[in-house]
Amino acid sequence: MGGEARPLRADAQRNRERILDAAEVVVARDGLSASMRAIAQHAGVGLGTIYRNFPTQEALYAAVIIDRTQRLIDEADTSLAADDPGAAFFDYFTRIVVDATRKKTLADVLTQAGVDPKAGTADVSRDMRNVIERLLVRAQEAGAVRQDLRMPELLALLAAACLAAERNQWSEELRARTLAFVFDGLRSQR
Repeated sequence: MGGEARPLRADAQRNRERILDAAEVVVARDGLSASMRAIAQHAGVGLGTIYRNFPTQEALYAAVIIDRTQRLIDEADTSLAADDPGAAFFDYFTRIVVDATRKKTLADVLTQAGVDPKAGTADVSRDMRNVIERLLVRAQEAGAVRQDLRMPELLALLAAACLAAERNQWSEELRARTLAFVFDGLRSQR
């Protein structure tokens, strides 16, 4: 028999999703003082259910980061089918920046606890880069994005925007105005 994990039963999968969602909310609210008991209570499950899925708090927090990233990847896959590749590209860039401000709290808690928030995320990080590249290529082929924009520059711009947004807690208005300037520089000048 191979080392493949069996798929979770539907109720176990729902519990896992509720735990991940609850962990995100409780950690954002309580920071380092977030307890597994508070997360279980918020998720509406027993403490044993959490520990069956996540043997440590660090494992739970790492799973939350991976889950959030996977959701972004899934959204990008949907964006790849959009009728307007340029709008899909710019909307997704914005979505990543918005998500960065939410993810910062969890990443800070992990770092303060001595846990590397990027540990175990190599696969989803690679998948994220791949889907961003596919969105870029599609937008360039449609003539919506400059042909000379390459992934290193795009990732640098994304990282800079995310870092600025999360560190300075940009308002929606500031984010929209700032990204409008960035996007003007990325648009094709046909």
